[in-house]
Amino acid sequence: MKRIFLVPLLFCLLGIEAAGGGKVFETRTLKSAVLKMERKYAVYLPEGYDETDLSYPVLYLLHGSGDDHTGWVQFGQVQHIADRAVTEGKATPMIVVMPDANTGVKGYFNDIEGNFNYEDFFFKELIPHVEKTYRVRAERQYRAISGLSMGGGGTLFYSLHHPEVFAAAAPLSATTGNWELEQFKARHGEKRFAEAQLNAHFNRHNIENILKTASGDDLKKIREIRWYISCGDDDFLYEGNSLLHILFRKNNIPHEFRIKDGAHTWSYWRSELPLVMEFVSRSFTR
Repeated sequence: MKRIFLVPLLFCLLGIEAAGGGKVFETRTLKSAVLKMERKYAVYLPEGYDETDLSYPVLYLLHGSGDDHTGWVQFGQVQHIADRAVTEGKATPMIVVMPDANTGVKGYFNDIEGNFNYEDFFFKELIPHVEKTYRVRAERQYRAISGLSMGGGGTLFYSLHHPEVFAAAAPLSATTGNWELEQFKARHGEKRFAEAQLNAHFNRHNIENILKTASGDDLKKIREIRWYISCGDDDFLYEGNSLLHILFRKNNIPHEFRIKDGAHTWSYWRSELPLVMEFVSRSFTR
């Protein structure tokens, strides 16, 4: 059973600043023309945000399946972890944006038929909204992405699809997409979609195909991203993450690969978040 710590959660709901720390707003919204609906997100603002005119780097932090934009706030303890990482000097102050990918069609990608294009929303609307609404450094060097499970998959493929956008990417216990075409077709039902639609969607979410067909410039940008890949040794997604590591090695993509004691649990992801913030901070401050 999930445990909710009521006092910190109440602070987050009200946007109350913890003593000597940053502030979390659990639910903010923007209107999406792409998705034809209002979308929610949570945001962490570092200590001193309201007292200065400083601009900050930004970390997009994606939730997993079964959660929404509140997941990293309620169960990931993002406010406490971010405050502590900054206070201890392990991470630079940053804005953390946690979007909802659980409303309407669940997931971070455009659907096969193009009727619900979440990935388009993320890059065409969410990022511009964040950079217009908050004092965010808009250059690639100051933009990073991370996430767990389904959000780890979003992190992985967003960075491969748009390698010019992020300086650092940290997929945690990531879903690694489709490795075999026939398995993909069996899972999605060949009769539901046209062959061309299935093939196009598979190729866009197959890491081997992305790397094989990437332009020289895109492959260069993928190699420039600072990658941190982490998965627990008891995680059911262990195999896919290991294949990802091997494939990156074969394609000369520099990355940090960590297999640690743990499973597909919040305790694992909470322990990884400070390391992620420390890792992406090296990109922000280099």
